[in-house]
Amino acid sequence: MTKKDCQNRIRVVLADKQITNRWLAEQMDVTEMTVSRWKTNKIQPSMAQFVEIARLLQVDIKELLEVDFDA
Repeated sequence: MTKKDCQNRIRVVLADKQITNRWLAEQMDVTEMTVSRWKTNKIQPSMAQFVEIARLLQVDIKELLEVDFDA
């Protein structure tokens, strides 16, 4: 599985919920730059961070992940 096959949907969920990078960064104790890189898929959060993001955004973790297993 390549990086292209595993993308996250953090950008979409944050936009849908009208949540800022700053808010998520403060809640996660990371920088706004880190959140920006997550949103653009330049880096991926750890699995523990994905779990925490899902909890904070009150979404199922599946809503944050976009995986193409057929690629």
